[in-house]
Amino acid sequence: MKAEILRMLRETEGYVSGQEMCNKFGVSRTAVWKVINQLRENGYEIESIQNKGYHLLSVPDVINGIELESIRNTKWAGSETCYFDSLDSTNTKAKELAESGYPSGTFVVAEQQTAGKGRRGRSWVSPRGTDIYMTLMLKPDINPNNASMLTLVSAVAVCNAIRRVAEVQAMIKWPNDVVVNGKKICGILTEMSAQFDYINHIVIGIGINVHNEHFPEEIAETAGSLLLECGRRFHRADLIEGFLEEFERLYDIYLETEDMTGMQKEYDQMLVNRGRQVRVLDPKEPFEGKAMGITKRGELIVDTWESRKLVSSGEVSVRGIYGYV
Repeated sequence: MKAEILRMLRETEGYVSGQEMCNKFGVSRTAVWKVINQLRENGYEIESIQNKGYHLLSVPDVINGIELESIRNTKWAGSETCYFDSLDSTNTKAKELAESGYPSGTFVVAEQQTAGKGRRGRSWVSPRGTDIYMTLMLKPDINPNNASMLTLVSAVAVCNAIRRVAEVQAMIKWPNDVVVNGKKICGILTEMSAQFDYINHIVIGIGINVHNEHFPEEIAETAGSLLLECGRRFHRADLIEGFLEEFERLYDIYLETEDMTGMQKEYDQMLVNRGRQVRVLDPKEPFEGKAMGITKRGELIVDTWESRKLVSSGEVSVRGIYGYV
């Protein structure tokens, strides 16, 4: 009921009477008063005036289950949300939930990770109360060979969410790093459990740097945060909800073809490498060329002047000739 009362306060411009809440939720005035006090203790500023009711004045930057449920507008993404104050890894927890029978669309979010994971076994720095650590779990009926493109779908969803909430030009460094002003803001790690022709589950882990004020020396040149790049703070819950809404929209498009056909143009417009010189760090034969966009399979098209080469994600790294992007 706490999330429902919070949603009602959010959706009402003026005051909501205690009696109106009682009638809607079938509870006593005392129960409503207790919920209001609990919300206040959690940092919500709620004004109360006799004979008028309650009015929500301000919302804290929290990402717990109550906050996320009170703003959720998705059909299935995040319909089952599991919030944790601290976790080793949201991906690890999401895989556990998938194996224990939780439905597709289950969403895991944590205030802190103690063993966050990045690509190629790297660690992901995960301080408390600063960033977003979340994982969306899916059980899709698709060909396992097409699953890797969901990472690119997720990158587009994150970009759109950041653009919407932060009003800043978020871009994608192929295949799935989200950057703002050339600094990496977000990393995405997709992991799959599958049989030869059947997917058990997929977990899409996403870390977004929101309020970091500094980074370790070894990543300071490439890493950034929305606070550092935009100069202001944001409600992390709004970014999370923005991602879930965008992913749900893009996922429907993806399912029509099980590839990037329906959003290839949208991805290319966000591709920060597009039209730029890149170095493809292929361990067999590194080469340089101009990034031209992606194929419907999500491969990066690189024009080497001798020929056009297609680069598959996961096999190589792509860096800009003059820096990270």
